[in-house]
Amino acid sequence: MPEQAGDKSQEATPHRREELRQQGHVARSHDFASALLLLLGLIALGLTAGRLIDFLGGLAHRQLGGQQWGAGGQPWLATDADSLIAQYNRLMTELAEAVLPLLAMVFLAGVTVNLMQVGFMFLPEKAAPDLSRIDPLQGLRRIFSVSNVMRLVFGILKIAVLAAVAGVCLYGQRHNILGMTGMSVPQIAAGLCGLLFWTAVKMAIALVLLAVLDYGFQLWKYERDIRMTPQEIREELKNLEGNPQVIARRRQVQRQLALTRLSHAVPKADVVITNPTEIAVAIQYVPEKMAAPIVVAKGAGVVAERIRKLAIEHGIPIVEKPLLARALYKEVEVNQPIPQDKYAAVAEVLAYVYHLKGKPIPTAN
Repeated sequence: MPEQAGDKSQEATPHRREELRQQGHVARSHDFASALLLLLGLIALGLTAGRLIDFLGGLAHRQLGGQQWGAGGQPWLATDADSLIAQYNRLMTELAEAVLPLLAMVFLAGVTVNLMQVGFMFLPEKAAPDLSRIDPLQGLRRIFSVSNVMRLVFGILKIAVLAAVAGVCLYGQRHNILGMTGMSVPQIAAGLCGLLFWTAVKMAIALVLLAVLDYGFQLWKYERDIRMTPQEIREELKNLEGNPQVIARRRQVQRQLALTRLSHAVPKADVVITNPTEIAVAIQYVPEKMAAPIVVAKGAGVVAERIRKLAIEHGIPIVEKPLLARALYKEVEVNQPIPQDKYAAVAEVLAYVYHLKGKPIPTAN
């Protein structure tokens, strides 16, 4: 991950995090994945060990016992083609039944462990050749980096902890180990397998606990490395939203165009309905051309103020109807007719306006 110059005092933005994730830079602990996979693999081995032991025992008994096998009583060391093919097929079938469950559980554990850390990432470009990875200077920098020094210290700590755990486990079972001298070979094998299995499980648990610390360190280091300078944040905002000056100019032009449209639309209106100051809706009704009154302009805040000002300049009546104004502003777009459920309320306003002007109320043809 490239380092950026400057004072990295700001937390990384969501866009920065997503950009780094797409490049494969995430907080990850290889020790955590390995340790947890080891523990889950041992658990899977414990669950499938019975079938695997039965397979190995049966195989050893057939191969070393000198007994005939199969329905036809074939010799145990027959070398003809048919016997060899039959033995091979039987061996592969039994091996698959014994090993495939274990391999499937380990595979599922490996996928789950990695998804727990970083989630799903598809990065085909990581498989492409990268000559910078074999650069000797870059390699020396990585060797003597703080991360590798911490990894060396952590590796020595892991060796010491694992040795201590193994020593304590074996020392605690010293009497049982010495007592195996009087046991039969199968009993010794079973005892040693159980002792080694549980010792390995305890060592794996110790590795997982250490790996949690390593993951915490990797997460802290990742958050520190991806911090951004104020200049980087400004550049990101500029790239995402554009130049602030250009944005301000664009908004000014849009505002000017909107005001220009109002200057042409509002003088055509018959009445302006307000709320009384926050919202303004200009309505026009020409019975010869329109089936229903239409909204020629509407706005809130500054735009509403501009509509009221234009209405006063052109002598257009302004009627305060807060509920009607809010409903028309919310439900009707500019240059669209009013809905049928608002006919009565708008007709009442228009009748009042025509009465105020001393004009006859128009009727649709």
